[in-house]
Amino acid sequence: MKIKNPSRKPGARILSASLCGSVCVAALLLAGATQAQTIYRVVGADGRVTFSDKLPVATDNATVLGAGGRALAVTAVALPAELRQLASKYPVTLYTSSSCAPCNSGRDLLNGRGIPYAEKTVSTADDSDALQRISGGSSLPFLTIGSQQIKGYSDAEWTQFLDAAGYPKTSVLPASYRAPPATPLVTVQKAVAPASEAQAPRDPVVEPSAAPPNPAGIRF
Repeated sequence: MKIKNPSRKPGARILSASLCGSVCVAALLLAGATQAQTIYRVVGADGRVTFSDKLPVATDNATVLGAGGRALAVTAVALPAELRQLASKYPVTLYTSSSCAPCNSGRDLLNGRGIPYAEKTVSTADDSDALQRISGGSSLPFLTIGSQQIKGYSDAEWTQFLDAAGYPKTSVLPASYRAPPATPLVTVQKAVAPASEAQAPRDPVVEPSAAPPNPAGIRF
């Protein structure tokens, strides 16, 4: 004889299945939201590794993990969205040398205004040749903003071009932002080849379109 459990109601099994379905859907939504978050892997002074969804105050020992655990650059992630779009549309590159005093003034202007930029150093004969092909001259500093080119340093002229590109007049960079280090204009790659092989010709350098020194009504 089958004995019925008086404590179980007829609709309990249906209610339990419905509740389980709701919990599963919520869990999937939560998992999707978690995957969309930026996760920071932070190594403390004691070597302890922690993970957080908040940008650390000091990012020297922080690694940003993207989808699949892939490491991303902290500086790129830390940029505000609008500034990141400007830097992508009108990238700023500063060409400098160690013996160029005006280069320091140009660098200070960009840093003070919070402009994200790449710095290329000219220190070798190959660097000088590359600068000649890019700018048509050898004067430094040399600044490019998108397709625009500015030879020499002028506070008013640089400001005019940056304003025309839409860059903010005052810095909006977070305190945790770290500018990328300067790199040589020409990267020397050492390759070991048999002595009998002729040296392969260098790829041609595509020169950017030249712009007037200080055009009226700058357009990008």
